[in-house]
Amino acid sequence: MNRLTTPQGTFELARFPEHPRDPFQAWDAADTYLLQELADPETGPVDLSGTVAVVGDRWGALATALAAHRPVQIGDSYLGRRATLANLARNGLDHDAVGLLSSHDTPPDRIDVLLVRVPKSLAFLEDQLHRVAPAVHADTVVIGTGMVKEIHTSTLKLFERIIGPTRTSLAVRKARLIFATPDPLLPRTPSPWPYRYELPADVGPASGRTVVNHAGIFCADRLDIGTRFFLKHLPARGGAARIVDLGCGNGVLGLSAALADPGAHITFVDESYGAVASAEETFRAGAPDGAEADFLVGDGLTDLAPGSVDLVLNNPPFHSHLATTDATARAMFTGARTALRQGGELWVVGNRHLSYHTHLRRIFGNCTTVAGDPKFVVLRAVKR
Repeated sequence: MNRLTTPQGTFELARFPEHPRDPFQAWDAADTYLLQELADPETGPVDLSGTVAVVGDRWGALATALAAHRPVQIGDSYLGRRATLANLARNGLDHDAVGLLSSHDTPPDRIDVLLVRVPKSLAFLEDQLHRVAPAVHADTVVIGTGMVKEIHTSTLKLFERIIGPTRTSLAVRKARLIFATPDPLLPRTPSPWPYRYELPADVGPASGRTVVNHAGIFCADRLDIGTRFFLKHLPARGGAARIVDLGCGNGVLGLSAALADPGAHITFVDESYGAVASAEETFRAGAPDGAEADFLVGDGLTDLAPGSVDLVLNNPPFHSHLATTDATARAMFTGARTALRQGGELWVVGNRHLSYHTHLRRIFGNCTTVAGDPKFVVLRAVKR
């Protein structure tokens, strides 16, 4: 936990889930730059008495600092939502001081101040701007923020095309602001997302099936090479197994498992609302008749009963925003061991250099290599 001091006050903030040795803060210079701009007497301060919408607030720093103005937070991350609620509580603020909407919920009808934390995914930014644009009017104050390395010419072009004339600020502490002036005469075109494509013919039971990807999903316009390798080496099971596609993304692993074993019950889990929406649409489009599945947005497997799962399939992420870390993978492996029955199995694909086998041996006491190539390896751990 760290203390953020802003013109709006001083706040104790942490990411979620909170870890005592977490080296990352719940905010960065882009957040502080935006908060200072909102209160700057030379340029404003910005009138926050109307509807304030905060898009892409990563760990709730912006929403917590602006809680007195009862903003609406629009985000894709379940963990980000939990962080916001936890940060409100630790600062003595009401949990309902911030309206919480997912990236797939309907935004407010009218937005008077639109604050956008520029995401890593340009596609996700495009989709979110399309979603909120109808609520923006000629007098809406629109300010984006991000680190310099996150803001590119393509970023500014999106604001120009969807919102209106756009300019940027000077860089401060490697952060930059984006100012867009709404143009009510801009044509309202629909978002190009979700994107659909067919799987190639050499990836096992799911070959040729349609994949649905909402904006912001990893490798949204094609099958990523790690998943492609994994699809060729999935375990063959039979019977009424309970299978989890953990960190499901667009759900192709779970779909392939359902096609290989129509009697299985598949649970798709991801902390991204867009990912779970993608997985559900992918499953509905390609699953065999009568296939059973459920779709959970959550923190790993914490919502599943211990000892209730036969097989977990996992292609874990190794990035948290712009930071490279294996913390998410380790948490997934630990959660999988808790959720698995005795004799249940965790199958993982990952880059060879990530050394997931070391973590699996420590958590499960065993790990075997199922398949490998120069770049990827498929690993199997059994709960004993």
